[in-house]
Amino acid sequence: MQILKKTNLKALEKAKKLGSEKIIALVSKKGLTGRAGGGFPTGKKWQMVKETPANEKYVICNADEGEPGTFKDRFILENNPETLIEGIMIACFAVNAKKAYIYLRSEYTSLKPKLQKTINEVLKKAKSKLNMEIFSGAGSYVVGEETAIIASIEGKRGQPNLRPPYPTTQGLFNKPTVINNVETLTNIPQLVLFDDWKDLKLHSLSGCVNKPGVYELPIGIKLKDIIKLAEPKNKVKAIYFGCFGGCLPYEQFKEMEMKQENICKQNCALGSSTMIIVDETKSIVDIATNIAKFYEFESCGRCTPCREGTMRILHFLEEISLGKATKEDFETLQELAWVIKETSFCGLGQSSMNHLLSALQYFKKEFEAKLK
Repeated sequence: MQILKKTNLKALEKAKKLGSEKIIALVSKKGLTGRAGGGFPTGKKWQMVKETPANEKYVICNADEGEPGTFKDRFILENNPETLIEGIMIACFAVNAKKAYIYLRSEYTSLKPKLQKTINEVLKKAKSKLNMEIFSGAGSYVVGEETAIIASIEGKRGQPNLRPPYPTTQGLFNKPTVINNVETLTNIPQLVLFDDWKDLKLHSLSGCVNKPGVYELPIGIKLKDIIKLAEPKNKVKAIYFGCFGGCLPYEQFKEMEMKQENICKQNCALGSSTMIIVDETKSIVDIATNIAKFYEFESCGRCTPCREGTMRILHFLEEISLGKATKEDFETLQELAWVIKETSFCGLGQSSMNHLLSALQYFKKEFEAKLK
């Protein structure tokens, strides 16, 4: 796999010879975009931070991989932390940051000792004075959002804030801040050092398959070609893009090229390339109920639509699952889902209904079959 290639600080040496402007230009030229789900051009983000005047700047590596079904960043942390750390060092050099944080998901605390040891070894080998700190999260899903990460590191409650201002101009401690995720930053040394670097993407595949795991594939590969690699146990019914990205019926979209814009046209989102394969032995209603439990638990409680709405959505879905819901209840469920999506404060609430709205669009009959 390309993502596992070691660069052994040679990319950092090359970056220093080229200078920050040329490194940012190279990242932009090679077209690297964020791998956390937003897909924002990495070079453009770095350029914005570099051009913002400040006496101090920061780089944050987002290792808060909380999306259900996603485990690609953990794969990198376990198998190629050296190249990730080098990527963080190059990012700091490019924007002139003297301090970097790795925001580590609380469930990944078992990785912290090895990661800290690797940081110490790489910095020592590079003779670098960069201050790189591991900051452990507290187990909140919403802290995967960049403004919530900033709040958490600052010692505040990990809740999102309104944007603008954006972190690139007013981020951590009100200073310009680069926030990239693990996969994005690990690609940096590789695209700097290797002329044959290819714009590949990691996919986390799980669900009703014989070969779950992390697969590295070209952007734009057809859905059917990805799913085939994981060897489904039975006939595939639907693909869930984690909890956040919604779901699509497999047969209808198996020929679709896996690009963010193609999936967005279907009111879904590829996000961090999480795919949970669901076969015909599973109930879409049951899956919707399980995901609703997740969002009800993870709501930070800041805004009423998400705090109260996710609780009511779960109630209605449980009633449908038990065969106790009426047609009127079902109509209320659909209306409420749209209200939550359109009026919630942050991305968690706004995306919390994607799974349900897409399931209602493509698998409505399964819900209606359970009504009284």
